[in-house]
Amino acid sequence: MNIQDFEAQLKADNFDEIATLEKPIGYAMGEHTHPFEARALITKGDITLTVNGVSTTYGVGDIFRLPAQTPHHENAASHGVTYLVGRKQQSNA
Repeated sequence: MNIQDFEAQLKADNFDEIATLEKPIGYAMGEHTHPFEARALITKGDITLTVNGVSTTYGVGDIFRLPAQTPHHENAASHGVTYLVGRKQQSNA
């Protein structure tokens, strides 16, 4: 999927915060959560996400999805990573 199609899909799926993020070589973050759902398209490098003890590496062209409040680790140590990400805040319903 190209960047324009991915961004259009994010908007169609009500992801209202869309940004390009870049993490440098050596980036790693221990277990944490986010108050939003995230969906991202890797555009450069790679990132490994560990959820429930299972590590998955996402490279260029891959899309990852992470539900809100999901404990996870992030690691882009070997190459760094750049990705287009959409965030959807949880509703308070």
